[in-house]
Amino acid sequence: MSYDHKSYTYIEFKVSLSEENINLKTLRELCFNGIPFEGGIRALCWKVSCPASFSLLSSTLSHVSHREVYSQFLKEMIIQPGIAKANLGLSREDVTMEDHPLNPNPDSRWNTYFKDNEILLQIDKDVRRLYPDMAFFQRPTEYPCQLILDPQNDYETLRRRVEQTTLKAQTVNRNRSGVTNVSSPGKSLNLYPSNEYEVLPSGSEAHWEVVERILFIYAKLNPGIAYVQGMNEIVGPIYYTFATDPNSQWKEHAEADTFFCFTNLMSENRDNFIKSLDDSQCGITYKMESVYSMLKDKDLELYLKLEEQNIKPQYFTFRWLTLLLSQEFLLPDVIRIWDTLFSDQDRFHFLILVCCAMLILIRDNLLAGDFTVNMRLLQDYPISDVHTILTRAKELQDNS
Repeated sequence: MSYDHKSYTYIEFKVSLSEENINLKTLRELCFNGIPFEGGIRALCWKVSCPASFSLLSSTLSHVSHREVYSQFLKEMIIQPGIAKANLGLSREDVTMEDHPLNPNPDSRWNTYFKDNEILLQIDKDVRRLYPDMAFFQRPTEYPCQLILDPQNDYETLRRRVEQTTLKAQTVNRNRSGVTNVSSPGKSLNLYPSNEYEVLPSGSEAHWEVVERILFIYAKLNPGIAYVQGMNEIVGPIYYTFATDPNSQWKEHAEADTFFCFTNLMSENRDNFIKSLDDSQCGITYKMESVYSMLKDKDLELYLKLEEQNIKPQYFTFRWLTLLLSQEFLLPDVIRIWDTLFSDQDRFHFLILVCCAMLILIRDNLLAGDFTVNMRLLQDYPISDVHTILTRAKELQDNS
């Protein structure tokens, strides 16, 4: 019976996606209840209905221009600096050139290069840790970036750049509150024990390297925000969904398509990552307090209990909201939650409903627990059935 239902749902999606002009309202209603993986339906629906990254031309997605633009970004931000580095390193005369490594001018290309390296080291450290319980991100992609891995090239790739920088410089780790920790060069060499990650043969690259490139280009194009820890957790599920697409014609372009979906999602979510906006109406503090405002409205007893214990929303909702729950559940469950989130036009309001539902579903435990027990419950959420959570969130929405 369940198999027939699943097939029927799949057919509904196929019909909706094959219409001359896709009805986004109908498609979003279908997506809200979960999207089938078969036939690349999920990846396609995320591209259409989530942050609308792709324009619709009748029943096909217009993607060529996006991919050409992304190729241009690769050439300008990774390939050209790599060539310049290789060329400058070949000649002993480079120190007499107008632009050399010790040039104090803030507009110096070298100055930019070294600043970029700080960001790159942080990205590199974070993407290597993506979903450590899964082998996927350590495995080689079937579609390594030919532009960059062309054997004719003798320029510096991001991976080589990180290896050289780690050898030469101190590792800079900038956390969310802006505090910078500098570890000694000796320690930085042990960040990645040699037995932890298999070194792939020349011409191959792991999936985490693709995610690293996406984040580095995003940081270069958005210098006002650059890279903040946690962005890797948002790129991860999008890239995984596109890079495992059963449709190989789409799968081949997972990198460019992920970049644009991530960029559009961040255009709605970026204020959560900008510290100077924390206390503004668009910042993360306001959103965290919104979870408690909603809880007060839906379950006053539970709200008063958390207030009495001085359990502030920032102790747990900061991570829930900024990372779209990607750290609270296993990847398949995160993807299922995102099916619903992306299908809702007011997705970040629905996320607040989901957080509120998560609290109400463990209300009995929270009402019985002391501060320590409750903090443990909230920081290691005990319910893994996301269907129950989404159903309760929908009930809260309908009763608003």
